[in-house]
Amino acid sequence: MRKGIGRLKALGTPVAAPAGYAPSVLEAFANRYPDRDYWVTFTAPEFTTICPKTGQPDFATLTVRYVPAGKLVESKSLKLYLFGFRNRGDFHEDVVNAVYDDLDRLLKPKYMEVYGKFAARGGITIDPFVNGGRGAAYGKLAAKRFAEWKGVRGE
Repeated sequence: MRKGIGRLKALGTPVAAPAGYAPSVLEAFANRYPDRDYWVTFTAPEFTTICPKTGQPDFATLTVRYVPAGKLVESKSLKLYLFGFRNRGDFHEDVVNAVYDDLDRLLKPKYMEVYGKFAARGGITIDPFVNGGRGAAYGKLAAKRFAEWKGVRGE
């Protein structure tokens, strides 16, 4: 059995979705290849949150991409965590930064980026992107990826 997975609570068991924002549901397990660089990408094409002013739903495809260090996020816990945004009123920029901050605290990855491709409301889209890297090499990667970012329509 893989080390550390016995402590995971959500995987393989019925778990109720959180009623609201709940970073505590996020779980991680040990990365077997911490000395190897590789990408892990999660895409949530049915992400929803609500407008903090109107209470109207906002829909997005949310993408989390990272180069792991010592830990990996467990996917079911990530799904439950993202589901918790359904009742959280936040601006798009706040949502993307909250996801980044919560996963960064949990994983301390070498590099990570979070991108929200939100559906248009009122004839305009808001597509925030945040990234960051640890150490000189991954800091350079973050700066390069950020400088080259073309956003939703030019990606």
